[in-house]
Amino acid sequence: MQVWKRQAALFLSSQSVSMFGSSIVQYAIMWHLTLTTESGLMMMFYIICGFLPTFFLAPFAGVWADRYNRKKLIISADGLIAAATLILAILFLSGIQYMWLLFVVVTIRAIGAGIQTPAVGAVLPQIVPEEKLMRVNGVNGTLQSIIFFASPLLSAGLLSITTLEMILFVDVVTAVVAIGILLFLKLEHVRKEVKNEGYFTEFKAGLRYARSQPYLKWFFIFFSILFFLMAPASFLTPLQVTRAFGGDVWRLTAIELTFSIGMMLGGVLISAWQGFQNRVHTMVLGGLVFGLCTMLFGIVPNFVLYLVIMGICGISMPIFNTPTMTMLQENIDASYIGRVFGLFSMISSSMMPMGMLLFGPLADVIDIKWILMITGVFMMGLSIAMLKTKALVQAGTKSQGING
Repeated sequence: MQVWKRQAALFLSSQSVSMFGSSIVQYAIMWHLTLTTESGLMMMFYIICGFLPTFFLAPFAGVWADRYNRKKLIISADGLIAAATLILAILFLSGIQYMWLLFVVVTIRAIGAGIQTPAVGAVLPQIVPEEKLMRVNGVNGTLQSIIFFASPLLSAGLLSITTLEMILFVDVVTAVVAIGILLFLKLEHVRKEVKNEGYFTEFKAGLRYARSQPYLKWFFIFFSILFFLMAPASFLTPLQVTRAFGGDVWRLTAIELTFSIGMMLGGVLISAWQGFQNRVHTMVLGGLVFGLCTMLFGIVPNFVLYLVIMGICGISMPIFNTPTMTMLQENIDASYIGRVFGLFSMISSSMMPMGMLLFGPLADVIDIKWILMITGVFMMGLSIAMLKTKALVQAGTKSQGING
């Protein structure tokens, strides 16, 4: 086996094991809160604890990913999450089951995820040849889709036969396994700059780099708007299904599973096809399909057709996400990639919650179908606008290599 293939297999295996355990526990905590409190306020606190730490940590995490050894950062973050989860499990086993402990641990887990995200995004271009990035990112997307499909099912099954504290140990075990696998990964420190500057100085340097690259400026503008517009399709579809087709639990389960199956199929498709010659053209295709599906959610008259569209929507996600990640990995200078992914993490962790600040209350005033139709049309328009952006299209050319 070629060295890079072994390296990629080790890294993807480690991340998949870690993500699987974390996802099972995240679902278990969320459903435990839902079932025990039945409070929308508690769920709001849960979302805040799960998103805000990642947003505020992103400037530092991006600098750390460029300054320090990325392998050690990922291991440290996994260890932090596992330690916090283990302590919570022991406290719950001891009968200390205060609700605020769950929020503290969710916050710590979000901090760990915030530390990991820029480092993880920067590792693959370090170990995978540039011409193979699209395929490997496609495989990674498929693995993530399988996890998103399996973890809620397994989490629900475990909750029905055991207690939350026992499920927490799943994440501890998977973290230990993931760290063990990652120890075999040989990852060199690639930082080019050696000056010992402050965190904000280095973060500002990352901002200057992003501003100096026209394609990155447009990328962040488009994606900020896109994440904002995606909020209704991401968060309001279960509510729409409940209002339009009935509040049966099986319907909510069906849309989640159908979307996950679609994502798996999309991951396999993009891994085999690898997209158009230009990454942006593939991104636009994914964006157009996602926008069209969002619009159709507001039109379809029956639930079976709704599920079909949900499956197609799932297929579009890897077709959009995989070339996006690949384009960034191919073009960003290696010494700035952590900070740029830190910026991306800030956008992805903030814009959809911001969207819900508008669309959530709006959904209680007007029919959700109108929100979905309007945001779907805007997403399609935004996708077409990407084709008209010369700097972005130029960066999308395969193996363009404009970094440096």
